[in-house]
Amino acid sequence: MKDLLALYGGEKSKKTPFGEGSRFGGEELKQLQEALNQNTLFYWSGKKVKEYTKKFANIYGVNYCLGTSSGSGAIHTALGALGITVGDEVITSPITDMGTIIGILLQNAIPVFADLHPYTYNLDPKSIEKRISRRTKAILVVHLAGNPADMDPIIELAKKYNLKIIEDCAQSYLSYYKGKLAGTFGDIGCFSTNDTKQISTGEGGILITNQKELFERASKFLDKNYNRLAKDTRDKLNISYVSPNYRMTELQGAVGIAQLGKLNFICSERNKYGEGLTDGIKDLKGIYIPLITQESKSSYWFYMLRINEDEAEVSRDEFMEALAAEGVPCQAGYTPECIYNHDLFLNKSAYQGTHCPFECQYYKGEVKYYKGLCPVAEEILATSIRIPVSEFYTEQDMLEVILAIKKISNYYRNRKNCKSMKER
Repeated sequence: MKDLLALYGGEKSKKTPFGEGSRFGGEELKQLQEALNQNTLFYWSGKKVKEYTKKFANIYGVNYCLGTSSGSGAIHTALGALGITVGDEVITSPITDMGTIIGILLQNAIPVFADLHPYTYNLDPKSIEKRISRRTKAILVVHLAGNPADMDPIIELAKKYNLKIIEDCAQSYLSYYKGKLAGTFGDIGCFSTNDTKQISTGEGGILITNQKELFERASKFLDKNYNRLAKDTRDKLNISYVSPNYRMTELQGAVGIAQLGKLNFICSERNKYGEGLTDGIKDLKGIYIPLITQESKSSYWFYMLRINEDEAEVSRDEFMEALAAEGVPCQAGYTPECIYNHDLFLNKSAYQGTHCPFECQYYKGEVKYYKGLCPVAEEILATSIRIPVSEFYTEQDMLEVILAIKKISNYYRNRKNCKSMKER
């Protein structure tokens, strides 16, 4: 009965509850109390957002850092600071959250989707180059699930075609590409601190850069285009173009300070857990582990493996069903479909009642969105299984998950072998 799947009446591999812990506690309460004692929660008047962004900049070794109200706001601010505007094209990933895309559309620019590497799940530089046109102004790199993208060839493309690089690090805190932190390669790095990320302020975002001009433009853009850095009142209030309000509050900054104190622990534990899973299942036939490029390091927002159904002798969905029965929570892929399959793109209806910015007098290209646009990305979603990761998971949790995956893999492959022997 030991080898019989729980799905068919055998014992579960996961015999103990997953490890749990409190993400928030006394450190956050102390910082929040100090914020409230200031008698202001406005970022420009208080001290918490300033302290938070300074600490974040020190961790990442950058000159400038800004807090925003969300990760989506950080990306939109980055686009605005770089001057992305009507008729421009921005190349990005088809497997991501809408938060990556919103800012492009709000700038009346055009998202262009490049295909992905089949096992890193990040942008394929060869596909990026095929998508570049004379209207392309930037590459918005998504470091998916804690895994840093292959940045060297992307940087070469940016130099070759004079493009800007924005890094979406919403899921990739303390992830390293060849020994350097993801978020520090491009012109601007953007992070999210919503409730699901490695660290959380409920909602919130961070923007980092080493360029003073971009910092100054971004600090205006996120604050309704008010130039709070100016000395003259008229210069402070002179608005040159429209921009949103993405200001971070002192309460978010206060929680962020406390969360940064836990960041190393959180990411190191997630890395250890993810690498442990990989070591445990890397030799199983038909199961493809996430590829981390050489000299790089993932902080595993989640762990996503792929099933080659022919080699594994089992369908992705049946494998998932068996995994859940063994006591391991999982889900199909990351998103149900590539993001360009949303009605917004298929109908070219970003703004209600119009086809802007896709059909606009200032856009001289012709963009098309359709099923099959990025075949590798679509194959990734059709064959992948997403397994949760937490800094509170234990070594026993990891070993039991490995046991479950091995048990399922061996069962289906042995079933096929037994069937072949009977047929002889």
